[in-house]
Amino acid sequence: MKVYKFGGASVKDANGIRNLVKVLQTTGYKDTLVVISAMGKITNALEDVIDKYFNNTKVLKSAIQEIKKYHTTILLDLFDNENHIIFDKVNDLFNELIGFFDRNKSPDYNFVYDQVVGYGELISTTIVSHYLKSEGIETNWIDVRDHIKTNNYYRNAKVDWEQTQERISSSINSKVLNITQGFLGSDSNNFTTTLGREGSDYTAAIFAYCLNALSVTIWKDVPGVLNADPRYFENTQLLHQISYREAIELAFYGASVIHPKTLQPLQRKEIPLFVKSFITPDNDGTCVGKGKTISPHTPCFIVKKNQVLISLSSLDFSFIVEENISEIFNLLHLYKMKVDVIQNSAISFSVCVDNTYNNLEKLLLHLKAKFKVDYYEKVSLYTIRHFTKDAIQELEVNKTVLLKQIFENTVQIVTK
Repeated sequence: MKVYKFGGASVKDANGIRNLVKVLQTTGYKDTLVVISAMGKITNALEDVIDKYFNNTKVLKSAIQEIKKYHTTILLDLFDNENHIIFDKVNDLFNELIGFFDRNKSPDYNFVYDQVVGYGELISTTIVSHYLKSEGIETNWIDVRDHIKTNNYYRNAKVDWEQTQERISSSINSKVLNITQGFLGSDSNNFTTTLGREGSDYTAAIFAYCLNALSVTIWKDVPGVLNADPRYFENTQLLHQISYREAIELAFYGASVIHPKTLQPLQRKEIPLFVKSFITPDNDGTCVGKGKTISPHTPCFIVKKNQVLISLSSLDFSFIVEENISEIFNLLHLYKMKVDVIQNSAISFSVCVDNTYNNLEKLLLHLKAKFKVDYYEKVSLYTIRHFTKDAIQELEVNKTVLLKQIFENTVQIVTK
């Protein structure tokens, strides 16, 4: 069985959905499961809806109507008959969304986020499934929340592999074209959970692992895995092949083309991952697999923006020892700070973190009780794998370097 994943860019409009059908017709869709993200930038739009729910309820329903209008425009382009059942299906999903806001009593932002943001995937897969049927391709629409079970760590839930394996292996019909949602799961109380932003790749890997799939293909608007993000770097190169280890390293450091958790289940069963372009589906793209050396061998650049660099030193100039470091990491864990870089000396400790949960002020207040604290917001963290001296020098031009660490194959630089 093959597993395909199509991201938001591939289904951002009616032409994108038509192209998805062409990709399936070109590559074949027998014994295939397709994971689909929300359309275009709908996840961002739903995050804005959540913000309005907490901070500006007067414009909440108008924000939801804008999202509904976006999807209706796509529906009117895809389906000639406005009496088609798909219009009622999508309308029902929006009514569910509005109903949640009317009923919700929880003040927990993270819980509300997970209950709301997944409607992007539910709507997109419903539309794609019905359009495929209108084109003569029979599909089986699956609610991923019935199959991927997780804990209740909302916005970054951990998969319960035993339950998930049992549900997927016992209920997925591998002989038909299956359509399901990326990014989502559910907890023991059947509340929706999410697997982390850009978690649809991970969803594809979970299904592949549980189904012992032949391969996973991630369809993107780039030709494959590039040595840098073309949004931030010029003259990027296509990597024709890389090993699981190299892909995991790139993902860990923040390469956006593959979700950090995606490679681990695939590596365990040696399931190859292909990253290909939905614009040119016949091209080879990039293959990620066992024992593959990086080709071509070239520096790979990764950037994470909007990071926070925190520098700590002891108030009495005493050493920063294991006890202090343990306390610091306990606080970072308590306030859900993702650590990207650490650097310490005898009397100082620096850490670059991702303030995803907006807990920076609470963390700093806690740290200031025991340490002298300096911090820089909105810094950029650059990582170069397989660096050269020229690559480092070129990167540092016109930037203020706040921190630099060099390892055997990797250099990390924090800049302002």
